[in-house]
Amino acid sequence: MNSVKALLYFSLFKYPLSAEEVYLFSAAHSQDEVNNELKYLEQKGVIFSDKNFYCIDNHTKTISRRIAGNNMAKAVMDKAIKKGVFISKFPFIKAVGISGSLSKNYHDKNSDVDFFVITTSKKLWIARTLLMLYKKIFLLNSRKFFCVNYFIAEDSLEITEKNIFTATELLTLIPVSGDFELFYSKNQWVSTFLPNMEIGKSPFYENSKKNWLAKMIESILNTRIGDLLDNIFLKLTVKKWNLKFNTLNKEDFEIAMKSTSGVSKHHPQNFQKRVIARLNQKYKEFYTRYNIELEEEHA
Repeated sequence: MNSVKALLYFSLFKYPLSAEEVYLFSAAHSQDEVNNELKYLEQKGVIFSDKNFYCIDNHTKTISRRIAGNNMAKAVMDKAIKKGVFISKFPFIKAVGISGSLSKNYHDKNSDVDFFVITTSKKLWIARTLLMLYKKIFLLNSRKFFCVNYFIAEDSLEITEKNIFTATELLTLIPVSGDFELFYSKNQWVSTFLPNMEIGKSPFYENSKKNWLAKMIESILNTRIGDLLDNIFLKLTVKKWNLKFNTLNKEDFEIAMKSTSGVSKHHPQNFQKRVIARLNQKYKEFYTRYNIELEEEHA
């Protein structure tokens, strides 16, 4: 039941899917297979539909929520793209993409705009520190349109946590600026989870020209001194996070707050683990209720 898995996953976010989206976010072999499954499940009262969207149980009110969120996403997308281009002009930033709920065409009054950032090798923590300083000083630490919580360096492009959550996030990523070609080529593994989704999207802007200040900073710090400074920022940040998020156990910390020379994640709620755990719980509940067994997901 490939359709069920897709619907259960997005039910975690109260996000109904169209039949075409069910196919894209599943391992089904064809759209016809999905259409037949959806028809069967609806007849059995397992799923419900309205306005060409499908949802688990009779949670059709989430359909209106989705439509409103889609409309708001359209309204804020241009602003989000401009912010992404702005971020790409900072020193040592190689590429910027929109992630999170907006990358799935959803936004509401409580949503942040999340950005995924690729940096120059050995300069990730300088790039991150400069962006955080800008946010704290000029945006008064507002995250609304400046939530930059996932950085990877161009020598660490392969995502090591391979699961349905990371595959979905990667395939829905909206490239804004820079070259993502190598990033996509390093992460072909996503097709084992979602074979019907196309890997690789073209950015809105191939490259964003940096101003004289960014170029000057890059020139000064693209040296051994810059490498040392990057390592200092890494160590200071890890020390701060260890104190601030000391309730996380070591295993959770290393995933949610991953901090290496090539990766920086700031996900203190450990959303990835929580999503996988909740999804597996839904699988168990679904089996108990409908006697339909679904293979467990792994983080």
